[in-house]
Formats: sequence, C-alpha cells, structure tokens
Amino acid sequence: MELTVNGQTVFAHTGGRAFDPARPPVVLIHGAGMDHTVWSLQSRFLAHHGRSVLAVDLPGHGRSAGEPLPSIEALADWVVALLDAAGAGTAALVGHSMGALVALDTAARHGGRVEAVALLGVAERMPVHPDLLAMARDGDPVAIELVVGWGHGPRGHVGGCRAPGLSLIPGGRRLMGTVRPGVLGVDLAACNAFTRGAEAAEALSCPALFVLGSADRMTPAKAGRALAARVRDARSVLLPATGHMVMTEAPDATIDALADFLRLRRD
Repeated sequence: MELTVNGQTVFAHTGGRAFDPARPPVVLIHGAGMDHTVWSLQSRFLAHHGRSVLAVDLPGHGRSAGEPLPSIEALADWVVALLDAAGAGTAALVGHSMGALVALDTAARHGGRVEAVALLGVAERMPVHPDLLAMARDGDPVAIELVVGWGHGPRGHVGGCRAPGLSLIPGGRRLMGTVRPGVLGVDLAACNAFTRGAEAAEALSCPALFVLGSADRMTPAKAGRALAARVRDARSVLLPATGHMVMTEAPDATIDALADFLRLRRD
C-alpha cells in the first residue's frame, strides 16, 4: 500500500489484507537501518486476526521516498501524519528498537492518537559508541556487521530462522545492505541523541507492553524492565535465549505476547 505523507510517497505492508481504517489499526515501526520486512510474520497474523495493519517503511527506508528523519521526535510527529494520511483516528503502535523509541515518544506527546503501545527491544537510553556512529555515517560495511552480530542472541548465531534454508544473520546482513549509504548513521544518531525515554514513559496514558529478550546485548532486559517500571499501566514479557531482534528470533512468542496484549481472537 502506498500513502502520501508530508508530500512523500510512503510504503506500508498491510499483512495480506486491504487496510480498512474502520477496523482497529496497528502500526508496526521498524528499527535502525531496517524496513517493514522484519515484521513479516507479525503483520500477517495481526491482519488476519482483527486488525488493520500498516507495517511501514520509514522515510528513506525500504520502498519509502524521502530522506531519513534526524530525530526520534521528528519520526514521532511523522507517525501522526501517517495516521492522518491513512484516515485512522487512533491506532495501536508496535515498535522495535529505534521504532520503540518512536512509538514511546508518539504515545507520550500525542496520547489522543494512540490506543496502546508495544515496545520491543527498548531501554530508556540507547547510546551508540562514537566509532560505530562514524562508521555508519560513512557507510563502512563494518557497521552493519557489528549491528547484526550484536543484535542477535544465541539462536541467531546458529541459523535460528524458523523457515527451512534461511538464516537470521545472513538475512540481517542482506536487509541492512540494501539501505542507502548514510541512512543507518542517521538512525543511530537519532537513537543516541534521544534522552526523553524516562520522561516519555512517565507521561504515557495508554497501556504498554514490553517484549524483552533475555540475551539482548543492545538493550538489556534489565534496562527494559526499569523503563517499564516508570509506566503506570505496563506489563513485561521476557523471552528466553533471545537477543535484540525479538520479532525475528522468537516470532511465535512475539505474536503470542501481542495477541494477548491486544486481546485478539486466535481462530
């Protein structure tokens, strides 16, 4: 599905069913240097179990036009513009990593537009080492190797994909290798600069779900639980032997957590 947001063409995968704003919408927001394909299994499940789905490519990513936005706050405002373009009054937001910060900030500052928020692989702060920031900014392929390697837990380093013949880490390399040079650097800089995590969590007025990997080396589960403790209405799900890429490393468990949180039918 293509939409026009702030004058730019935006692509969103709808999970195999046409988007209908009359059905409760859910927006899936990917992390740094990624696109909508990280949500392949979750988007299809949600679309066939009562939700209208927008698994979006953020500006400058995947099949969406434009330049990457330079801050979490700008991306959060963009999500509201996306809802307007789709004709959706409110939506549930599901975000991973950078996308989780975007979902958190959107819900904190635009609470009237957000029904509920699910945050995967998240922490109050997501600092990025200056050397990695420089490599990502300059398009050094080592940046992708570091992000993909650190982003996966034990199962990702031994294949780990539920689909026969596929492997998580090579898949991650291929996905991030398609991103335009410099985009990963913009994304990581936005994560590094965002300091409002605690303030945003305390401002949430909607229910929040935290889906955390026990083997996450990028946003450790301890940090995710500490952020959840600042939210008035929060629940946490800890996925064992799972790294930062919770939705691809543990897709079924992630679906179960989202289905319970959003009270979806299972037939």
